[in-house]
Amino acid sequence: MNKQSILTQARALGASERLQYAGAVTPQQAYALLQEDPTVKLIDVRTRAERDWVGQVKIEGAQLHAIEWNVYPQGTPNPAFLDELDKVTDKNQVLLFMCRSGVRSRHAAKAATEHGYANCFDILEGFEGAKDAEGHRKTIEGWCFAQLPWTGA
Repeated sequence: MNKQSILTQARALGASERLQYAGAVTPQQAYALLQEDPTVKLIDVRTRAERDWVGQVKIEGAQLHAIEWNVYPQGTPNPAFLDELDKVTDKNQVLLFMCRSGVRSRHAAKAATEHGYANCFDILEGFEGAKDAEGHRKTIEGWCFAQLPWTGA
């Protein structure tokens, strides 16, 4: 799959699901986009504690940015989120938003779209994915489960 076909598919999903942002990609599609196009940016919206304790995406040469959606340890919304986003990107770049399981990233993609960003995509399943029957993550879906490159805990 190339960038154009991935984004076309992601936008079609966005339209069919009536998403309030451009669309959504799988972790595998996100990885392909980041490898193919150095202008695509991954915005990891998890807290610094999550990145430090759980791990983070690692792709040589890719543009990876960490901007907390919620502030740790309070768990309150980051009032500077959009200002921080404005500092690392422009309104026309393809932005891939990632969180733990795909919830906060949807909110971040929606907020960025409302702020004028045209190409916001949620990474479905997130970094760790949903919990399995025993309450563990990284075992049924997500970036880690797909065995895409990451580093950390």
